Amino acid sequence: MSSKTALVTGITGQDGSYLAELLLQKGYEVHGVVRRASTFNTARLEHIYQDRHASDAKLVLHYGDLTDGTGLSSLVFSIEPDEIYNLGAQSHVRVSFDQPLYTVDVAALGTLRLLEATRQLSSRKDVRLYQASSSEMFGKVHEVPQRESTPFYPRSPYACAKVYSFHQIVNYRESYDLFACNGILFNHESPRRGETFVTRKITRAATRIREGLQDKLFLGNLDAKRDWGYAKDYVEAMWLMLQQDEPDDFVIATGETHSVSEFLEETFAYLELDWKKHVEMDPRYLRPSEVDLLLGDASKARDKLGWEAKTSFQELVRIMVQEDWALAKDESVTQNARKAA
Repeated sequence: MSSKTALVTGITGQDGSYLAELLLQKGYEVHGVVRRASTFNTARLEHIYQDRHASDAKLVLHYGDLTDGTGLSSLVFSIEPDEIYNLGAQSHVRVSFDQPLYTVDVAALGTLRLLEATRQLSSRKDVRLYQASSSEMFGKVHEVPQRESTPFYPRSPYACAKVYSFHQIVNYRESYDLFACNGILFNHESPRRGETFVTRKITRAATRIREGLQDKLFLGNLDAKRDWGYAKDYVEAMWLMLQQDEPDDFVIATGETHSVSEFLEETFAYLELDWKKHVEMDPRYLRPSEVDLLLGDASKARDKLGWEAKTSFQELVRIMVQEDWALAKDESVTQNARKAA
């Protein structure tokens, strides 16, 4: 078992929670950065504390923010982690058009702040940094499929911020001999996905429709095609990147693409429903500039990391539907109990 220490930004998110589980299983001491809020936002981590088998696991949460360079540096210097995983961001593409300055401050300058702290720590000890890059950087794609050498053409403030971060990682790696890697992850989903993201929005609404809790689901572009994988598979690739002899950048993807309407078809069919009777297009959910097709080539990750996606598209949808159906059934029971009271 490892005796390493890891620092994870964005630990309360989908990827952060799965990564925390993986690192704890490998014997790491895990420190997570949590933004201060008036309500608890650690629901995705609560099971780690509740699981009796994880009672000896070392998970420590710290208040912090990627917009606070001084606070980040203080955390990095006090913890002195062996590995840093930068997963924190304002990661909703549509929202980035409404909050471009905040998105760039967190997802671009936040990376630079963390890089500077990592660079300074590297003069004391060996430290490795993983940066969560995104397939959205490819945007209006130059080639299909997209690989590490494919030029970027970002189509949102979020994607532009990620391109900035990508190049800063490369710059610090080459300028300061820093062990820093970009993981260019294509869309990855799970039952822990935020409910405003299209896949979880679909599975949550479809199961509520199945239980009679709602009737309609409103979405934007149904023709957009994405390479959808399972987040639990993808965090393993993050860890593998930091275990290599040399730092490098990797595309992480399934190599399959499916449209939003295909995701709808798979989800509603599992529930024995016709999605066309319940789904309507709402122009409010359209982006000012769309990304029509993303399809990744993860050959390099397979060859150098020994990584490949384990979960099929159909299995991913089934996992998400089953979890959300259980939530919808509980919600239905609660509502009926209130009506009967």
